[in-house]
Amino acid sequence: MTEEVLTVVHEGVLTITLNRPKANAINVPTSLALYAALSRLQNDPSLRVAIITGSGRFFSAGWDLTAATQGEAIDANHGPGGFAGLTEFHSLSKPVIAAVNGLAIGGGFELALAADLMVVAEHAEFALSEVNLGMIPDSGGVLRLPRRVPRAVATELLMTGRRMGAQEALRWGLANQVVAADQLLDAAQALAQQLVKAAPLALAAIKEVLRETEGQTVQQAYDTMRHGTLTAYPAMLASSDAREGPLAFSEKRAPHWRGV
Repeated sequence: MTEEVLTVVHEGVLTITLNRPKANAINVPTSLALYAALSRLQNDPSLRVAIITGSGRFFSAGWDLTAATQGEAIDANHGPGGFAGLTEFHSLSKPVIAAVNGLAIGGGFELALAADLMVVAEHAEFALSEVNLGMIPDSGGVLRLPRRVPRAVATELLMTGRRMGAQEALRWGLANQVVAADQLLDAAQALAQQLVKAAPLALAAIKEVLRETEGQTVQQAYDTMRHGTLTAYPAMLASSDAREGPLAFSEKRAPHWRGV
């Protein structure tokens, strides 16, 4: 892990901070470092949630164009997690919160879109500006944004590259919360602690069901859940945690999740 990607653990939450002044732009080594941090989240049973944020004025300006001028190809291999270590980390079973502290441009917006939840500073702005650079946002932006906001809005953002403010992101349901800048990490940590209290296998099952039933009808989704090839969902149903939850409720005590 380099100093360009900082990690701190507190009460089961792994906070990952992009620290590449001045714009937190992402090249291949940074993507690999982010993936390493997220793999730590996945593989360490004591870690339950990650928060991704940036230092300074930017959440992230996206792809490092300086690296591009130095020979990093537009289609460079950013590793098993894809660009920024998360955009193609489809098997990640633990929740990620994007704490968007400032500008999230291009791949920075795509990184935020790849998170499960988003807490946004009130001055933050988002844009998918690749069209103005002769490219498209193919690290998830062109795929995820139309599934998160009305198609006309997504098409406008994709085709014009215009900036969207925090309140507009909240209005379209992209952001879960908009808070003052000095409250951002506290708000993200408070949200993370709510997730830490939840059953880990249930969270993994929710992520799996949401992912695997995307675009299906309700009937098709039921069939996927009941007769498909899901793994986290049936593991949750058969777990000791699924027995512990009702037992703890009946005994009027906090549940003790074991993750098995």
